[in-house]
Amino acid sequence: MTLEEAEPNPTQDHILDWLEDSVSFLPSILDDPYNSGDINSNQWWDQSHDFGQDLINIGATATSDNSPTIVAAEDTTSIGLIQSDPTINPHPPLPSNSCKRRKPSDDLVPRASQNNQYKRIHSSKINEDGKLGVEEVVDNKRSTGNKKNSNKSSGNNSNNKEGRWAEQLLNPCATAIAAGNLTRVQHLLYVLNELASSTGDANHRLADHGLRALTHHLSSSSASTGPVTFASTEPKFFQRSLLKFYEVSPWFAFPNNIANASILQILAQEPDKTCNLHILDIGVSHGVQWPTLLEALTRRSGGPPPLVRITVVAATAENNQIIGIPFSIGPPGHDFYSRLPGFAKSININLQINRLENHPLQNLNPETIGSSPGETLIVCAQFRLHHLNHNTPDQRTEFLKVLKSLDPKGVILSDNNMECSSSNCGDFTTGFSRRVEYLWRFLDSTSSAFKGRESEERRVMEGEAAKALTNQGEMNEGKEKWCERMRGVGFVGEVLGEDAIDGARALLRKYDSNWEMRVEEKDACVGLWWKGQPVSFCSLWKPSIKEGES
Repeated sequence: MTLEEAEPNPTQDHILDWLEDSVSFLPSILDDPYNSGDINSNQWWDQSHDFGQDLINIGATATSDNSPTIVAAEDTTSIGLIQSDPTINPHPPLPSNSCKRRKPSDDLVPRASQNNQYKRIHSSKINEDGKLGVEEVVDNKRSTGNKKNSNKSSGNNSNNKEGRWAEQLLNPCATAIAAGNLTRVQHLLYVLNELASSTGDANHRLADHGLRALTHHLSSSSASTGPVTFASTEPKFFQRSLLKFYEVSPWFAFPNNIANASILQILAQEPDKTCNLHILDIGVSHGVQWPTLLEALTRRSGGPPPLVRITVVAATAENNQIIGIPFSIGPPGHDFYSRLPGFAKSININLQINRLENHPLQNLNPETIGSSPGETLIVCAQFRLHHLNHNTPDQRTEFLKVLKSLDPKGVILSDNNMECSSSNCGDFTTGFSRRVEYLWRFLDSTSSAFKGRESEERRVMEGEAAKALTNQGEMNEGKEKWCERMRGVGFVGEVLGEDAIDGARALLRKYDSNWEMRVEEKDACVGLWWKGQPVSFCSLWKPSIKEGES
């Protein structure tokens, strides 16, 4: 399905102009998420580690021809980095009939002059144990250039496990690491190093990110740098990357669309149309979600609320864990929220922004968020709660109790709909394979979103998602468990209205036909699916009515 061109719209153009002119161009600071200190040289692995409507079709302005400045170093990933155990040979001999291994080259801007073909790997060569002869795999030297046919093989980019060869190497390698099988680990790392590419199809990219993650945890001193992430970009390019991603992928655009529609639905149900609106923003939209909502409020029957307040609970570096949570931390100097009041004023909305820095979620209360009587408080929690512990102590349930104590009119909960990958929900091998599964769905869908073309916006989004492989915090939980938790603390699911469902369905038509929306009547949730596999869920909740209340 091809992307449709947005029709001219004066309101959209107004927002586009404001967004393009609003962000300052500041120096970027490199943040290496892979530099977490030394690892015991005799230890193989630390097992404890474990907009609304596409922002009103704003992606049209994201396609600037100017190349952003990104702070990143050349990829030096190599199995030669594995120095933590003297029994591992950092330079294993090449098979006699194998071509010479290329030198790592991971330049930010691929050299179009390189015309070699990508390496090809046939899934039939890999058995369930991941055994693979390098001589059977390497057909030609891989190019780091941007080849038009680099993403041709749709068979490799499906949810058919037989075509997903990168997982068939990464997961057995993780198993071998857990078992301490040095020879097998060395062999699989060698094969991965031969096949990994940051500019190939989804399989090559997954192999590249997976190899980085495995070598990072195995190395006592890693010479490799992490991929380009949000924290290592300049603020202006960071915002442009978000807008471009919203244009080509519904990964976040869809949940944000549902969230904005849910807010409007709650407001429509309130008898007093003159109440102030207070939104508690616990999410990863970095502010780009709200211009669409503000513009929609101007069209509301009776006009916008007298005052709109947005309290932003910024991600905090609690125990340095949040740094590894994908999509939570923006670059230094990026402050999109401070520019929202100016935009709101231009469309005659009275907006106030309050930002809570370094404030743990569990410590929220009516005083800290500045709640006032008579206002309509709505909590918007998106893709942030899965980093809370859910075992002992059960921080997720405790935080939902905190939300209930705030007495909100509604809670919007959106999160990844995938199995938990924390160390408490399985061994290292199980956790790593689930993280690989999460990243595969992102890389596969993003490859389709960008139509296989290489771009710096694509690279920074994929690099941010790849942090899931090295994230030491909690990750993910299925929709059913989240719904159980919400009901357990006193919330009831609210069925999304027709406007919300129709709007989300219309938005999804803009994107690749492999995306689908599933309405779950049982849990009153709306799910986003990619090629028949769940990606995320969106839900609306209200406090249960107490006895004696009408």
